[in-house]
Amino acid sequence: MNTSTKIAVVTGGSRGLGRNTALALSRKGIDVIVTYHSQKEQADAVVSEITAMGNRAAALQLDAGLVSSFEDFAARLTDVLQTQWNRTSFDFLINNAGFGINAPFASTTEEQFDSLMNVHFKGVYFLTQKLLPLLADQGGIVNVSTGLARFSLPGYSAYAAMKGAIEVLTRYMAKELGPRGIRVNAIAPGAIATDFGGGGLKASQEMREYIGSVTALGRAGEADDIGGVVASLCSDEMGWVNAQRIEASGGMFL
Repeated sequence: MNTSTKIAVVTGGSRGLGRNTALALSRKGIDVIVTYHSQKEQADAVVSEITAMGNRAAALQLDAGLVSSFEDFAARLTDVLQTQWNRTSFDFLINNAGFGINAPFASTTEEQFDSLMNVHFKGVYFLTQKLLPLLADQGGIVNVSTGLARFSLPGYSAYAAMKGAIEVLTRYMAKELGPRGIRVNAIAPGAIATDFGGGGLKASQEMREYIGSVTALGRAGEADDIGGVVASLCSDEMGWVNAQRIEASGGMFL
C-alpha cells in the first residue's frame, strides 16, 4: 500500500458537484471517501468509477444536518481509514453537502430557514470541528459557497445568507488552523446545470439562455467546470493559497 497517497473526504459526493469533485480528485491521484444522505447506489457507483481509475475509495452514510450523528460518523470514518488505508487520518475535507430552497424572503418559513441552517452552516461548523482530530496536519479544507453570496437573485435570501456565513467562517478556520499547516478556502460556483434545487436550470433551456446572457463566457456552468477547481485547491501547486473565496462562475453579473 502506498502510504503517501492523500485521502479526501467529500460530503454529498454521490451526485452533482460532489461526484464531479470526487472524480477530479481521483484523477489527481487522491483517494476519496464520499458521503451520501440517502442515495447509496449512486455513491457506490462513484466508488466504482474511482476504483476503475486505479485509486481507492469508500462511501459512508451521513446526515450533514444532524449534529448528533457526527460522533458516530467520525467513529465509522476512523474504522474505514484503519481497515482500508491503514491510516488514522485523512488529508482534505470538502464540505459540499447541501440542497437548495427557492422561496421569497417575505414567505420563507422558520422550518425552511432551519433546514438550510442545519446543513449549510451549523452542520459544516460542527462536522469540521468533530473531524479535526482526524484531519492531518498540512492538510486542507474546501468549503462550498455560492456566487449568490456576491450577486442576488430573488428567492435565495436564506440560502445565500448561510453561504455568506460560510465565507466568513472560512477565514476564521484558516486563521485558527494555520498553526497546523491546514489551508482553508471557499469555492463559490455560479449557476450550474445539475439536479441541485430541483434541477430547474438543467431542465430549462430558457433559463440556461438567460444565465448565458449575463455571464461573460456566454453559457451556464456545468459540473465539470467546478470539480477540477476544488481538486486544484488540494494540490501542492496551490499550497500558498489560503483563506480565499474563489468564484467559479464564468463571470456572472460582472
